[in-house]
Amino acid sequence: MISGEKHVAFTASASGKQTAVAGNPLFDQIELHRVNRRHVVVTEKKDGVVAATLDDQLSKDGKELTVTTRSQGDGGANLGGQDDGVTVWKREPGARQLRDPFAGKWTEEMSRTLMRQGLVVKIEPDGRGGVRFSGDFRYDARLDGRQYDLQNSRNDTVQLALVNARTVDEIYRRDGQVTEKARYVVSTDGRRMTMTDEGTLQTGQHLAETLVFRKQ
Repeated sequence: MISGEKHVAFTASASGKQTAVAGNPLFDQIELHRVNRRHVVVTEKKDGVVAATLDDQLSKDGKELTVTTRSQGDGGANLGGQDDGVTVWKREPGARQLRDPFAGKWTEEMSRTLMRQGLVVKIEPDGRGGVRFSGDFRYDARLDGRQYDLQNSRNDTVQLALVNARTVDEIYRRDGQVTEKARYVVSTDGRRMTMTDEGTLQTGQHLAETLVFRKQ
């Protein structure tokens, strides 16, 4: 992250939880909220008070990042030394593009899981800032905490939350009630994805399983 003339490195969850930031005189806490794949809102705080809000939006072609900064202060005063305004960053030619670690075709590892042998999962962008999931059921959803309809599933809806760059949580509902929770974690080398799942089937039977997938 770049804040004015200061270059600040930090790691934060995109769930909106506060993260401590050391060594910066302008702010000591960060809240990062991911609206979609191309839109992130960053809230900077100093001693528990909001100092500034940065609205970061990436263009559809991935070549421009627009940062809108709004400073906060008593009576509209500028707190934290940041001027309100819009800054546009352009990607240099040949710059490496970051890839979504979840995107791709995943095949269940036969030797590591006992259930649903041979399951294949495909995860890809839906072209509207969301994700398209297809396996033994299907959905199109965004990582915004809202409920989205499922197809060919024992459940009715799914709700997604990005925990960090390599972890996504899912909550499934049937008839308005939470029936299942799952977590997907991609390994640091991007080759394996582990899914842990716990819930209740329509028969009332308790479900708990761990599936391991390898990227094709």
